[in-house]
Amino acid sequence: MRQSNERQLSDQLLPLRRTLWVVLTYLVVGFAWIAFSDRLVESWFQDPEALSRVQTWKGFFFVLVTGLVLFSVLLRQLYKDRSLLKLQHGQRQALRARERQLTVLMDNLPGMAYRCRYDSQWTMLFVSDGCIELTGYEPAALVNNRQVSFADLMDDATNKRLQQDVKAALNQGKPFSVEYALKRKNGARIWVWERGRGVVEDSGETVLEGIVLDISDRKALENELSELATRDPLTGLLNRRELTRLMEEELERAKRYQRTMALLWIDFDHFKDVNDTYGHAAGDSVLKAVSRLLLDSVRAVDSVGRFGGEEFVIVLPEMEVAEARETADRLRRQVGSLPQPLGDGRTVPLTISVGVAVYPSHGLTAAALCAAADKAMYRAKERGRNCVSMAHLSEHVHNDA
Repeated sequence: MRQSNERQLSDQLLPLRRTLWVVLTYLVVGFAWIAFSDRLVESWFQDPEALSRVQTWKGFFFVLVTGLVLFSVLLRQLYKDRSLLKLQHGQRQALRARERQLTVLMDNLPGMAYRCRYDSQWTMLFVSDGCIELTGYEPAALVNNRQVSFADLMDDATNKRLQQDVKAALNQGKPFSVEYALKRKNGARIWVWERGRGVVEDSGETVLEGIVLDISDRKALENELSELATRDPLTGLLNRRELTRLMEEELERAKRYQRTMALLWIDFDHFKDVNDTYGHAAGDSVLKAVSRLLLDSVRAVDSVGRFGGEEFVIVLPEMEVAEARETADRLRRQVGSLPQPLGDGRTVPLTISVGVAVYPSHGLTAAALCAAADKAMYRAKERGRNCVSMAHLSEHVHNDA
């Protein structure tokens, strides 16, 4: 800081020194001319009349020389000033052109460009016009937190996570990329992706520069693909792979806390006749209707999935044998008591056969429980359908007994 002040003071004194040097030189030359030229002329011209004329012409000559020197000095200075002015004008024009280009670029970005302080409120120093489309707020509303801070557009948990992610990137000297949810001025919730970096100012303050893009459409597509990966496309229930994964998780939880877990294996009775008689579209309508019925008839903690065709599986955490049998019989009665829609205004009666297996009585693994419940369901078919059959006790239970 001290060196900077000294440099500024030196820059201010330089024109003064140059001016004093020019004036001093002029005074010395002027006094020397007056002092020595008179003596020289007096020694050369003895006649008073001639001496007077020479003195007059000497004065004219001194004025002429002085004028020429001043003219050359001023002309040179004016040329330098004009060149400097032209240079400054060109620089201003170039700066304005770059500013216009930058403004056009910022305004046509697909998101919001920003420059902000690295603080808890993400205090904006600059935001592009894309702020309006992204947040619903005018840029002036966000700059210096005049109406709302950028942190106000996200919940506390999101802000805290964002602070941590940005801090980790800055500590490593790397740019940061984050995804988070924002609340627009109209209350709508959108997902954004932010890419930025830290910049250290001359003052030592760290500011952030970057861009924020709306990725709500991409997030919706990701959620849709996630649903397609875990859901049955016809019924909307969990597919076989996802239900198997959940079954494994529930079984691990049951083992850890020494709880029970029930499994219902459901198959429609004579469903092939529905397809053959009314067509596959009608069969699909029946499948969707029964799926909604099953989903609405179990607890929120239970999982319902379609294993394929007309086979459905329900996972019932923390359910004993008696309660599982009662639940299976209740579902059987509900399905049998309601004619199922064919999609064209007509309905068809339908019944189901249910096999029940419970951990740990009927198996210790997901595969063993599925096999036990599946066999129990086929025994229900053999007994005349439209009934519930319990799985046989597993070998380890017999050995314990």
